[in-house]
Amino acid sequence: VQLVESGGGLVQPGGSLKLSCTTSDSNLSFYTMAWYRQVPEARREEVAIISSRNHTNYADSVKGRFTISRDNAKNTISLQMNSLEFEDTAVYYCKNVDTGAWGQGTQVTVSS
Repeated sequence: VQLVESGGGLVQPGGSLKLSCTTSDSNLSFYTMAWYRQVPEARREEVAIISSRNHTNYADSVKGRFTISRDNAKNTISLQMNSLEFEDTAVYYCKNVDTGAWGQGTQVTVSS
């Protein structure tokens, strides 16, 4: 079962991006899903998580700016990122927390 991220790119500080993670797994509604990010020479950091019951939690660094959501009918998890900062630059990964599966990652670069 694949997880495929999309939506990354280059954005100016203060801008917005929406990442999507699409899976071929039709059981998405049963899973806890998360977004992580990683910068070179650092550990992968959990950014946002959404349970099968749509309970969400966020890293302190993104609270109030990022929103995780799911569309089970489209087998998609999204991460709406607003008010982006230089420090948000990273490769963003989607993870199925229950199965341990990871996507390939999508680069987000915040630069003026």
